[in-house]
Amino acid sequence: MTTATSNPISDTSDREISTTRIFNAPRAVVWQAWTDPKHIEQWWGPVGFTTTTKKYDLKPGGEWLHVMHGPDGTDYRNDITFTDVVEPERLEWDHGPSPIFHSTVVFDEHENNKTKLTMRMVFQTAEERNRTAEKFGAVEGQQQTLNRLEEYLAKM
Repeated sequence: MTTATSNPISDTSDREISTTRIFNAPRAVVWQAWTDPKHIEQWWGPVGFTTTTKKYDLKPGGEWLHVMHGPDGTDYRNDITFTDVVEPERLEWDHGPSPIFHSTVVFDEHENNKTKLTMRMVFQTAEERNRTAEKFGAVEGQQQTLNRLEEYLAKM
């Protein structure tokens, strides 16, 4: 009798930060808030942050170059290269320059015209994931960013 075991090569649980949230908005509206820079700059980032987009080209191979401005005045450069765009279902990108990770955001239709969103960041190593969580507060930051999105969607 053969027993199934997890494949350590494909198991990323020790290298990822993942959140699932249900938004009280249709998928098309959530997609628009996530993919239009004029909307993104209204909610992207943890509490107290603002975002300045320098370039936004939503297509595989396209870039989203932006700076997140922290409440203490620190600027955080973010270079994103989209690797997959399936409107209105999924976005994937590689993030750099540091930390380097791959993000996937899935937009699922949910009952009563709501949207179930799953955001997953996979780092190259568990150490890099832990360093990012500790140094940048990435776990709480992801929650705060989605809280800000929820507030913004209520105004759209």
